[in-house]
Amino acid sequence: MNIIFSLLAGFLFGMGLIVSGMSDPAKVLGFLDLAGKWDPSLALVMAGAIAVGVGAFAIARRRQVTWLGFPMLLPVARHIDSRLVIGSALFGVGWGLAGICPGPALVLVGAGLPKGVVFVAAMLAGMGVFEVIERLANRKPH
Repeated sequence: MNIIFSLLAGFLFGMGLIVSGMSDPAKVLGFLDLAGKWDPSLALVMAGAIAVGVGAFAIARRRQVTWLGFPMLLPVARHIDSRLVIGSALFGVGWGLAGICPGPALVLVGAGLPKGVVFVAAMLAGMGVFEVIERLANRKPH
């Protein structure tokens, strides 16, 4: 049953990305181009998403289990460290260069667009490199 609701949520999220224009790299780059032909329409999409998210988290914080009966697992980290800042900066630079972030990239892959496939392949490679670096950094000396 959980898989059905997960697929439904993913489908709804993907449709929202398509309808809002977030899966169109040209539209995203237009939004990020403050010095050129700026397209402010995605600011409204983001404001709407933030409003929904604030409401959803307010409700979720008061619950111990989800509506489906699973444990409510919310983020607990509250500190800002160099890893968060560097990761956020890398994410932002990648988003600004490609006009794509992970959710819309999956929509583009689903649509069979090569740009999405290349982005997801690069994203997975980056995740793999991160894992290798983390394992090497956390390896205990003999």
